[in-house]
Amino acid sequence: MTLPTTFTAFRVHNDHAGYRSGIETIALEALNPGQVVIKTAYSSVNYKDALAGTGEGKILRKFPLVGGIDVAGHVVASTDPAFREGDAVLVTGCGLSETRDGGYAEYARLEAKWVIPLPAGLSLRESMILGTAGFTAALALFRMRENRQTPDLGPLAVTGATGGVGSLAVDIFSKAGFDVHAISGKPENTDYLKAIGAREVLGRDALATTRPMETARFGGGLDNVGGPMLASLLAQTVPYGNVATAGLAASADLPTTVMPFIIRGVSLLGVASAGTARDIRDAVWQHLASDWKPAHLDAICTRETTLDGLSEVFRTMLAGGSFGRTLVRMG
Repeated sequence: MTLPTTFTAFRVHNDHAGYRSGIETIALEALNPGQVVIKTAYSSVNYKDALAGTGEGKILRKFPLVGGIDVAGHVVASTDPAFREGDAVLVTGCGLSETRDGGYAEYARLEAKWVIPLPAGLSLRESMILGTAGFTAALALFRMRENRQTPDLGPLAVTGATGGVGSLAVDIFSKAGFDVHAISGKPENTDYLKAIGAREVLGRDALATTRPMETARFGGGLDNVGGPMLASLLAQTVPYGNVATAGLAASADLPTTVMPFIIRGVSLLGVASAGTARDIRDAVWQHLASDWKPAHLDAICTRETTLDGLSEVFRTMLAGGSFGRTLVRMG
C-alpha cells in the first residue's frame, strides 16, 4: 500500500510557546521509529489522555508527541515478519502518548513487541471501547484470580463505577461469575449500573468509615478512587480477599493501618496496565475476547467523537463528568 505524504494528528507540545495541543498535519517521518505502521480505525479517551492533552497531569515525558494511549487498526506496512499488510491489531499503553507517539492520528507507527493481533471474538471497535480501561479492569481480575479470589468469598465492590474502568469492571466481573456491588456518588445512574451487571448499587457512604476495621461485607474489589474510600474498602474486606487499586480520582493518599493485612490477611494488589509483561497482556486480551468479554459494550460506549471533539471531551472528563467510555473514530 502507498503511504500518504501527510495525514492528520492530535499533537501535544510543550516549548517556549507553552503547553498546547490540537490537530496538525504531519508526515510519517515525524512519528517515532517502529516496525509496524497501521492505518488507525479507532482510539479511545482515558483519564490519562485528558491529563496529557490538557497538561493537567505530567504524563508526557518528551515533546512533541501524538496523544492517545490506545490504538487499533489495520497494518499497512511492517518490517517484522509477524505482521502482514491487512492484519487487524491493537496496542494499549506501552509508552503511547508518554514516551512515543500515540493513537490520535490517521496513521501510527508502533514497536512490534507491543502490537497485539486482534483476538478472535473482538472487532476493532469493541477493542477500543475496551481499550486501556477494559484492559485495566480485566488485569485487576487476572491479578485477583491469581491470588485465589473466588465468587464464594463474596461480592466484589467497584468504586468510581460510572467511569470507564468502573463500568467495564462491573460488566467484566459479572461476566466472570462474581456478584458486583457498584459504589457511586451518582444515584441517577443506578439503572445504568444494574443494566450492565451490578447486583447492588451503593452510595459513597457505604465506604465512609474511618475505622481501621469494620464488619467484613465484601469479598474484595477494584478501587479507582484512592484515599479514604480505598481505606474503607480494605477495612470491610473478608479474610484473604483481594482489593486491586487502579486509580486516584479522589486522592493519591491511603489513610489506613496494617490491621486488615495482618488480622484478616487482606491483599492490596497494584494494577499498572501500561507496562504489563507481554505474556500477561496476551492472556488478558484472550479473556476479554472470550469468557470475560463484557456483555454490554454498546451501552458502556456512551459517546463517540472524532479528533475534532477531543478537547471538549477532555474538559468534561476532568470536570468530573466522566460517564462510560468515549470512542474516538478516525475519519
